[in-house]
Parts: sequence; C-alpha cells; structure tokens
Amino acid sequence: MSTLIDKTSAARPSGEAPEGSGRRGPLVILRGTGRYRGIVAVCLVLAAGFVAWGGTLQPFEQGQLTRAAIFAIAILGLNFTTGYVGLLSVGHSAFLGLGAYTTGVLVVSYNQTALSTIPVAMAICFVLGLLVGIPALRIRGLYLAIVTLALGVAFPEIVARLGDLTGGAEGLTIRRTLLRPPEWSGFTLGEKDQWLYWLTIVCLVLAFVVLRNVITGRYGMAMNAVRQNEIAAAASGVNIATVKIFSFAVSGAITGLAGSLFAMYIGSLFAEGSFTVLAGITLLIGLVVGGERTMLGPILGGLIVVFLPYYTSDLGGGQFSAVLFAIVLIAVVFVAPDGIAGGLGRVIAKFVRIEARRPEGRDGGLLGTRASDPEPAADPGAGR
Repeated sequence: MSTLIDKTSAARPSGEAPEGSGRRGPLVILRGTGRYRGIVAVCLVLAAGFVAWGGTLQPFEQGQLTRAAIFAIAILGLNFTTGYVGLLSVGHSAFLGLGAYTTGVLVVSYNQTALSTIPVAMAICFVLGLLVGIPALRIRGLYLAIVTLALGVAFPEIVARLGDLTGGAEGLTIRRTLLRPPEWSGFTLGEKDQWLYWLTIVCLVLAFVVLRNVITGRYGMAMNAVRQNEIAAAASGVNIATVKIFSFAVSGAITGLAGSLFAMYIGSLFAEGSFTVLAGITLLIGLVVGGERTMLGPILGGLIVVFLPYYTSDLGGGQFSAVLFAIVLIAVVFVAPDGIAGGLGRVIAKFVRIEARRPEGRDGGLLGTRASDPEPAADPGAGR
C-alpha cells in the first residue's frame, strides 16, 4: 500500500494546503512507526482473508483465481522491465510460452515432476532475456517494441517447426496423472486444482516480495534513473548496459515462472492459441490498466484480464462482447490514466500519505501529524 501511495505523492514535496484555505492536509504517517505497522498489518490480514476465501471456492471459480494469479506473475515480470526501466516489450508472450513448453516437454518426454521443472523454466527464460536485452543497449521505445514484437511473432513458428519435441501444430498434452501433487503436499490427484491454487499463490507472494526488495533497493534507484534519463544516469555512475540486460533477464525469468504454472493449469499447450502476440498485448493491457510502476498494479491487472472478458461475455456474445470489453478498458484508462492502482493511490493520498522517517532530531515526534501542521521550531543548540 505504501508503494502505491508513494508514487502518487512523490511529485508534491510537502502536500501542504494553501495558506488561509482552512483545509487540513493529508494525514502523514512515517514509516517504521506503530501506526504504519498497523496499516501494513491490516492490509496483510485483508489479503490473507481474500486468499483463504479463494481456497474455499468451487473448482471453476477457484480455477479463475488461479489463472488471474498466473497472469499477475507474468505482468509482474513485464512491469519490472517496462514499468520500472521504461523498456517497452510487446513480445513477452514468448517468455510465457517458453516457460510453459519447458515444463510440458520435461514432464511428458523426460518424466520429470512438474514442480521440479519450474527452476529450469526460469533459468532458460533468464538466458533468453539476456539475449533479448542486448538490442535494448542501442534502441528503445517503438524500435525496441518492434524487436520484441518479432520475438512474439516468431515463437509459435519455432514451436511448429520443432514438432518432434513440442508436438508442433497439434499441440502438447500433459496427462492429468503426470501433474499429480507431490506426496509431501498432502493433496491427492483429485485435489490437483487446490494444490495448483496454493502453489500459484505462494509463487506470486515470493515474486512480489523479491521484486519489491529489488525495486526499493539501490538497484531500483538505478532502474529509475535509467528510465528517466540515461545520460544523467551514466554520468552518475550507473552501468546502463547491466541495468537493461539484467532487467530483461529477470523479467523473462519471472514471466517464465508464470508460463510453467500456466502449463500445469491448462494441461494442453497450443502455441497458436495461447502464446501469440495477442497474449503479449493482453499482458501489456493488464499492466497499463492495473498501473505500471506499482506493486499492486500487476495483481489488479491479472484480475482484470481474466474476469473482465468473462463478465462482459455474459452481457453479450461474439463481437459485441469484444467491443464491450474494449469500451470498459478505454473508460478505465480515461478515468485513471495511471491505472487503477495509480488512481486509487491518488485518492488515498488526499487523506493519508506515507513518508520516510526524517533524520533524528528533525521529526520532533511527528507521528501521524497532518501535512499542514507547522513543524516544531528548530533547537538553536542542535548540532553543537
């Protein structure tokens, strides 16, 4: 929640109300205080309650949540490079498909357990990300988007030509018995859907925590500097090449994780149906509508790209459903240009703002004061 609020309030250094307006500013809560920890605890409890509720749903509804969580992981990977570094990628469907087919081939042809294929899928997509990141050293913007678009277009063709390994145009089917949950999990084959739901939630939480720690650290500052101004970042000592290539590699690995889980979820891989450029555009739509450069945005984006088409299809079939889906997306972007997470953050920032602790001696015990309240007078003897 703090990440969502910080993004919207960064442009206003003080957030003070105009003098004489009589309007009090937003409540300022400092990180590390009891009130801040209480807000974080409430958010975690609400999230845990939602996840626990999802675990009690019927197989179809639970499967929809699993699919939304898988897309959220993929959008997290896309957000890492497109949102935080500014490298536009349209072909992330190739990473999603490569992760899925890595799991499918290892399970079907090499008798590996589905769970053991996840690290392999992530490693292979990491290497592909390194290779895709090389063109980003010289090009960006629409030119880089065209390169990634070519990757997304080429992936189904490559899969079709490797028919002996991937099943080609006929697809690759993973028998349900090959996706049996491990014995230590306590789930049986009949409870595969529940096992996959909890496995996906755990992977989503781990990806969320790891990426958040990276983004809020020194490397995250370097990513932000590259996104804003590469020349200034290089002058400040940031290694532009390392940031771009490593960001693409990590992005590919996270999206490959989503692809591996997607293979376990769908069980039948068909490149022309699930991993075309349209899938890459779907991920991009989820990122933009959910909110780029936010940690909550990919989760909202995953829910949107799964549930919005489902509910619009109930209102009308065929082309009408697609048109209605497009209208809803345009309306969301028009109302919240920064995405749903960004728009929600702006609303919250009008009432509550999260700020870092000031250096010792400057905060004067301002725990939960209003932004318009005056600061305590400076101690003349301070620093002596």
